[in-house]
Amino acid sequence: MKIGVLGIQGAIQEHLSILRNAGVEPSWVKDRKELNSVEALVMPGGESTTMIKLLKRFEMWEALRNRIEDGMPVLATCAGMILLSKKIENVVNQDSLGVLDISVKRNGYGRQINSFEVDLQIDEIGPEPFRAVFIRAPKIESIGGEVRVLTSYDGSPVLVRQNNMLAASFHPELTGDLRIHRYFLKMVEAAGQSIEKCAE
Repeated sequence: MKIGVLGIQGAIQEHLSILRNAGVEPSWVKDRKELNSVEALVMPGGESTTMIKLLKRFEMWEALRNRIEDGMPVLATCAGMILLSKKIENVVNQDSLGVLDISVKRNGYGRQINSFEVDLQIDEIGPEPFRAVFIRAPKIESIGGEVRVLTSYDGSPVLVRQNNMLAASFHPELTGDLRIHRYFLKMVEAAGQSIEKCAE
């Protein structure tokens, strides 16, 4: 199976690198044709407003929504989470794909200067804490009934799953810890797809 990284803006190279380290060969997805060629997608952090404009300019917006609604596995981090969410609480009229039943607050943990790291306990990836990096991170304000919370920080969910979607407020690609990406790869395999491995 081909796993893509949405490659129009944001932390693209970091996700490509960590996926390779996890043993798969990802594709850099920059247009609708490339989007249609992959069977799972990573949506990186970046600047959500810019990402939305570019997705629409490259005629990928509706195609991406349709693929996710059809069950394509997705891992979304930081701005990627904002794009998936049903509602953005603190920005008037910002569009979103509306596929993940959460409401978020942009920069909910503060601006760039307020970036921080914290150890999180995520039982589904193992007993050792995961070092999470928060950079202008969105804060989840509410979740719907189908959303499962995998871990929280300071009383708010920061890693959630709803069916084929896995979304994190933080940047799991920045620590070198492969466990969240490997968890996503297991989601992909459970969806009935075979993963395209890196050449030995």
